[in-house]
Amino acid sequence: MSDIETRLSELGLILPEPAAPVAAYVPVVEAGGLAHVSGQLPFVGGQLVTGRLGDDVSLEEGIVAAQACAVMILAQLKAALGSLDRIERIVKLGAFVNSTGDFTDQPKVANGASELMVAALGEAGKHARSAVGVPVLPLGAAVEVDAIVAVRPA
Repeated sequence: MSDIETRLSELGLILPEPAAPVAAYVPVVEAGGLAHVSGQLPFVGGQLVTGRLGDDVSLEEGIVAAQACAVMILAQLKAALGSLDRIERIVKLGAFVNSTGDFTDQPKVANGASELMVAALGEAGKHARSAVGVPVLPLGAAVEVDAIVAVRPA
């Protein structure tokens, strides 16, 4: 078990099986010392978190959904890299929040993913970020998060 997985376990989190792509793409592309992780959807208790922030999904539920996306990003990285110990730094997260036009707390939702990365990786988890509201996400998901990650050579 990697140091990152140990920290996740201490937080009460276990990496799930990485989700299969829902369309014509691959989950992770490693190029030029970076791993580009496709957008990951939130699975909590094995169920996709669906709905819209500002309507039928609370801010707290959105934060938990973003955290679940971050956990799935780490699961995808482990599958692609062989070990989470190859992670050098989270460079950037992009958070997409399925939200109503008057919902403006996308940054608070995205903090679920951002804070998990810092909890799991310490300083290497600090990153640049985007947090945007969108009218719909694949499969009706409440949140989607993608990532760019600096990685060490295999």
